[in-house]
Amino acid sequence: MITIDQVQSHTNDRCVAISVKATKLTARLMAQAMRAFVAKARKVGKTSKHGQQSLKSLTKAGATIENVQIPADSDINSFKKTARKYNIDFALKKDTSTNPPNWIIFFKSKDSKTMDAAFKEFSKSVLDKAPITPIAKEMERFKDIAKGVTPAAHAIGKEAGITPIAPTKGKSKGDIEI
Repeated sequence: MITIDQVQSHTNDRCVAISVKATKLTARLMAQAMRAFVAKARKVGKTSKHGQQSLKSLTKAGATIENVQIPADSDINSFKKTARKYNIDFALKKDTSTNPPNWIIFFKSKDSKTMDAAFKEFSKSVLDKAPITPIAKEMERFKDIAKGVTPAAHAIGKEAGITPIAPTKGKSKGDIEI
């Protein structure tokens, strides 16, 4: 349910008062005043840009800048998505002096706590996307290792008191005897 106060505050947010001093108020003068207002509003809107910016526009704001390096093989688009979510002003530069090249992320120091939270979320998403080897592949790898065990290794095991387990008759290999 919408109350009258909510409607009034919503209306007040969208209202603009323009005052013009003139001896004779004409439609042409009103249109000129409105155009001047819109031009000024656009100019103000451009100075408060958020999100990804050029390094030059990031330094124009006058805030001190910090940076973080991430490897080039990281998904930079997922970082951009996370930064947009946290409303961080940042600039990206590719550091080609290292091999492989890294991304350097510049951001305003006033955003440092927000950047920490965003970077933690980004790191978590990168780690979640890391390839996980299926158990079947791991089992095959260990079977290959076990096949490579030599009779000399069995002899060493016998000397240590370890006897190999042989499958019993009538039971399958997967059965476990307790």
